[in-house]
Formats: sequence, structure tokens, C-alpha cells
Amino acid sequence: MARSSSDPIRVLFVCLGNICRSPLAEGYFQHLVNEQGLADRFEIDSAGTGPWHVGDPPDARMRSTARRRGVSLEDLRGRQLERLDLQRFDHIFVMDKSNLHDTLALDPSGDHSTRVRLFREFDPEPETYQVPDPYTGGQAGFEHVYDIVERTSRAILDRFKEIYDLDGQAA
Repeated sequence: MARSSSDPIRVLFVCLGNICRSPLAEGYFQHLVNEQGLADRFEIDSAGTGPWHVGDPPDARMRSTARRRGVSLEDLRGRQLERLDLQRFDHIFVMDKSNLHDTLALDPSGDHSTRVRLFREFDPEPETYQVPDPYTGGQAGFEHVYDIVERTSRAILDRFKEIYDLDGQAA
């Protein structure tokens, strides 16, 4: 499926339950493209590899963390990753190696595997290349994940601006 330059760049963020890491990445990345005047160039979504939180809002602790830093996650709802997502999205960023394995399992022929990458491959401070799941931890874990998502999302958008020759208008 060839991309036209007028097609939106379709970006999907994936974690386990779609209530902490991936909705934060979706919300923050949307905030960032809006801020830079690029919202019309992107379609942004998130999903979880498991079904546990389909239809649920993001975790209250993650919503609170994001809100304190100027990003709203209030309108987001959990959904489960589908095989069709691998075809529909241009870029799929997974939060950890388990999510990578589960996402690639939906593509046994490997037709779309080049679209799937670890989110932290773009992190200037990648450590283990995995975004830790803050769900069972305390508030510090949510703050740490926010910091990771913020700097990595900025790096991803900078890379997209290069490869797609995007000109944003800062708001």
C-alpha cells in the first residue's frame, strides 16, 4: 500500500493494557503535533495487546500525571490491538519487548514487521529500550514514564519531520 504525500502519517502506540504507557504516548504525541501545527498531518492512536481494559479510560494516576504537565488524556479509551492495525498504521511503537513479541505474533508472515519498533529506540537515553510499566508502582513510576514519553516523543517527531519533510507552524 503506497502512501500519498497528502495521506496522514498513521502512528500507533502499544502497551499491555492500554491504560498507562500507550495512552500517555498517544496523548502526549497528539499534544506535541498540535503544538507544532502538524495535527492535520497525523492520525494517532493507541492500543493494548490484552483485552482487560477495552472501553476504559486511562489509569487515574496516569491521567493525573499528564494533567499536571498540561496534557489531557480524558477523552481516550482503551482498545485491543488488532491484526488490521499492522496494515493500517505506518508506524507502530511498542513499549517493551513483551509488547513487541505479542504485536509481531499478529503478523506471522512478517509482511508488516518493519512497521513495528520499540518506542525507546528513539530515546536519547534508551537504557534497556523498554518503558517500565508503572501500573503496580507508586507515583514516581508514573512521573518517570512521563519523562521517557516526553523526550522520546520529541525525538520521534523530529525524525518524522526529517523523513516526511514536515513544516510545522509553532502555535
